[in-house]
Amino acid sequence: MRLHRLTVTAFGPFAGTEQVDFDRLADTGLFLLRGATGAGKSSVLDAVCFALYGEVPGARKGNPLRSDHAAADRLTEVRLELTLGGRRLEVTRSPEQRRPKRRGTGWTVEKASTLLREAVADPGGGPPVWRALSKSHQEAGEEIRQLVGMSRDQFCQVVLLPQGDFARFLRADTRQRAELLGRLFDTRRFELLERWLAEQRQQQEAAVRGGRQQLRDLAARAEEAAGPLAEPATHWLPAEDGPAAGSAELTGAVLGWAAILRVGAAEQLAVARSALAGAEQAHGAAQHRRQHAAGLADRQRRHREAALGAAALAEQAAGLAGEHERLAAAQAAVGVESLLRLRESAATAGHAAAAQEHDRRAALAGDPALRRAPAAELAETEHRLRAELGRLEAARADEQRQQRLAGERAELAREQARAEELAEEAQDWLVDYAGRHKALQEEQAAARAAEARVEQLDLRRAQLADRLAAAGRRDGLRAELAGAESMVLDLRGRAQDARARTLDLQERRLTGMAAELAEQLRTGEACRVCGSAEHPAPARPAGTPVTAADERGAREAQQRAEAEQGAAETALTALRVAEAAAAGSAGGRDAGELAAELAEVERGRAVALRAADGLGQIGQRIDQLTQEQQTRQQRLREAGERTAALAAGLRALTAESEQLAARIAAARGDAPSVAARAAALGARAEAVAAALAAAHGAAAAADRLAEAEREVHAAALAAGFDGARAAQAAVLPPAVRGALRDRLERLRSELAAAESRLADPELIAAAAEPPADQELAQQALGRATERLRRAAAEESAARERCQALARLGARLAELAAGLAPALERYGRISRLAGLVAGAPADNALRMRLESYVLAARLEQVAAAASDRLVKMSGGRYTLVHSDGLVSGNKRSGLSLRVVDAWTGSERDTATLSGGESFFASLALALGLADVVTDEAGGMPLDTLFIDEGFGSLDEHTLEEVMDVLDGLRERDRAVGIVSHVADLRSRIPSQLLVRKQRHGSTLRLAGREDS
Repeated sequence: MRLHRLTVTAFGPFAGTEQVDFDRLADTGLFLLRGATGAGKSSVLDAVCFALYGEVPGARKGNPLRSDHAAADRLTEVRLELTLGGRRLEVTRSPEQRRPKRRGTGWTVEKASTLLREAVADPGGGPPVWRALSKSHQEAGEEIRQLVGMSRDQFCQVVLLPQGDFARFLRADTRQRAELLGRLFDTRRFELLERWLAEQRQQQEAAVRGGRQQLRDLAARAEEAAGPLAEPATHWLPAEDGPAAGSAELTGAVLGWAAILRVGAAEQLAVARSALAGAEQAHGAAQHRRQHAAGLADRQRRHREAALGAAALAEQAAGLAGEHERLAAAQAAVGVESLLRLRESAATAGHAAAAQEHDRRAALAGDPALRRAPAAELAETEHRLRAELGRLEAARADEQRQQRLAGERAELAREQARAEELAEEAQDWLVDYAGRHKALQEEQAAARAAEARVEQLDLRRAQLADRLAAAGRRDGLRAELAGAESMVLDLRGRAQDARARTLDLQERRLTGMAAELAEQLRTGEACRVCGSAEHPAPARPAGTPVTAADERGAREAQQRAEAEQGAAETALTALRVAEAAAAGSAGGRDAGELAAELAEVERGRAVALRAADGLGQIGQRIDQLTQEQQTRQQRLREAGERTAALAAGLRALTAESEQLAARIAAARGDAPSVAARAAALGARAEAVAAALAAAHGAAAAADRLAEAEREVHAAALAAGFDGARAAQAAVLPPAVRGALRDRLERLRSELAAAESRLADPELIAAAAEPPADQELAQQALGRATERLRRAAAEESAARERCQALARLGARLAELAAGLAPALERYGRISRLAGLVAGAPADNALRMRLESYVLAARLEQVAAAASDRLVKMSGGRYTLVHSDGLVSGNKRSGLSLRVVDAWTGSERDTATLSGGESFFASLALALGLADVVTDEAGGMPLDTLFIDEGFGSLDEHTLEEVMDVLDGLRERDRAVGIVSHVADLRSRIPSQLLVRKQRHGSTLRLAGREDS
């Protein structure tokens, strides 16, 4: 990943638009971000993180993104151009923010936006063009995260290298180290595995505990189902807390006792079934006797009811003789009934039509003669009014057009006034154009001359800076050569001593080899030399024995000493070559002389740079002024043309309005308007049409009534009546007529049925017998039913008891068979969960699974950090990982120790001084960056930032740290240091200056002479 260009607008402390050209800034591989405290150095890193992930680093996550110094109409935006995985990308992000409304007053919320673009080759062979990839927050964020290969936390820890966090990491306890490493290496899956195993252990424990409880619960249920006369469970089952409460003895006792209960229940069921059979036989005989008594009583009752009913019906038939004649007359009048209803309907319609004609003629109150006029005259009047309405339609259209013309004339007049104002404004601006354009050209010429002077001084400054740096390296290397030569002599002596000790131990071990073999002999086991199982006189060691581990340790110490000697000799040779090269580059000149000449050049360059700073802005102002002149001239021409066109349009509209006014006046007459005159005529025509329709309706209704009278009279004579009045009197409603007919038919049918029942032989025979005694038969049946109920209940209870005991016995056997595997599973899962959770009983190191994985990562980080810490500390310190036990209940495996080569001791990292803690934490941060990068798939990180911490270093240690940082920029890597330490300004020529001002901070590339 390499950064190319960053542009921020209204972001953090930056009120305007600021741009950072990382390609130019990182040209030498190492650059410095400096400025006063609170100026916004870290805000540059916040902007990079926000562009990539949409969030700032966690420590500053709550800070507002929008600048408090920015203008209200300037929106906050961050644009970052970078290369990821060989692809040139540009990401632009804006947070959610408030802005003034574009129309009216007040504020509105501008939603957050994201735009991801990629530079692709132009098919026409031109420069690359930008192609949009996504405008979605989620899609763009996922694309960038996959290309970077790291989460936001990993990126902030690996690319931005916050030194304060790693200084705390050095002194942190195991829990705090686990939190940071867990975020960076995403070990949540191991934590989830620990939780899953713990849950499985709890489930298995509950299953075992529940199985024992279920066994006793089923035994209690079986005892309850067997009843009070069964064998008690306490005589067979062991105590709940006894030695056999959880073993096979408990399950065997329960199963044997359940079998005894089932045998007893079967015997009780056989006795209950025998009693039930006798009760059923007695109940059947009693039920038969009750049915016979009930049948006889029913037949005797029906005979009495039939005799009484026949007498009542005969008496009722004698009183209904007149109803037969009334029904016959009503049936004869049925043919005349429909015509009577038609006559009545015609009379009602005639009265309604006459009333409607009277109302419609009354509406013609303005013309008394027309109210009494016949229908023909009314029709002629309606036709004349409709014709006059048709002639007024054209005049109404003219009146509407005249109203629209008034609005159009007013609008054209307003547009003509606006066009004249625009022409006057453009003319006033063009008067002052020439003077402003000449003044800007003079400023541009002066700035170009200053820019040429800056280029000349830049070339001279670079030459002097190179020579001065070479002179400084030459003087420093000469001082180092003496120390390096002394160190080489010392290391040669150490290597010779180590070789002598190795040879001495080898010789002593060969001498005592027999004693070493004798120590391995065991009684009854064969000797590896002679094969004998008897060992009468094993050799005894003479003096302190030398083991293989002692010999191997001495050989490793010899190899380390020889390696240190070789490394020191190689470093000495490199120092001599570097000193010779630096002396040649310095040209034999003194460092003080070169520094004085360089300072003079820097002062001249600063003066010229300030004069040339505004060249680009002056050119933009000239271009803007020229473009504005063209715009104003075009606006002046367009305004003149528009004014002329609008004047012509006004004249045409005025002429058309005068013509329409003449035609409208002739058409409306004495009415206020044509529309009013047309409305009055339309209402008059509608009233005449309504009166005409009502007159036609009344005449037709009178004709229908006369025809209905004639038809009713003829039908009444044909039906045998004297006239329509007699037929009307004989008419009965259909419901009354049907009810009368049904009543007579029902009486006749009931009388025939009563006579048939009295003639039934069975009823005659029953009436001759004595009255039946149903109460005595019912009492006998009740006693038999109660006996049968008791017997059936006892049989059902015995049967249910047998079934319940059979079910419970099967469940007891199934539960006993399944409990043994559950106990075995519980033992396995319990031991495995304790091992993974770091329980002391199962895990000697008390190290959780997640801690074990993090310990392996920490060991890699410590090894990578030590490579750089050895160089920074002059070969003194090395970081090592420790998995030893810690005090208290804390988990082990995440301890860090520092090895001091000067004393050969290993001690806690908290004992390091302030400067030592800084370069130790820097080495740890760089080592972690390497490990996380490898973890993320080896994505090359071509741009790194180191935030603060250099103020605690002395000059020598700072030089060592700078050498390590010089090594970081190998393979075209750019390293940015965020600091306000003054000593770094003279060491790092490429610098980005963050200036804190009253109205917001600014950014610009600066040299070492800027303060």
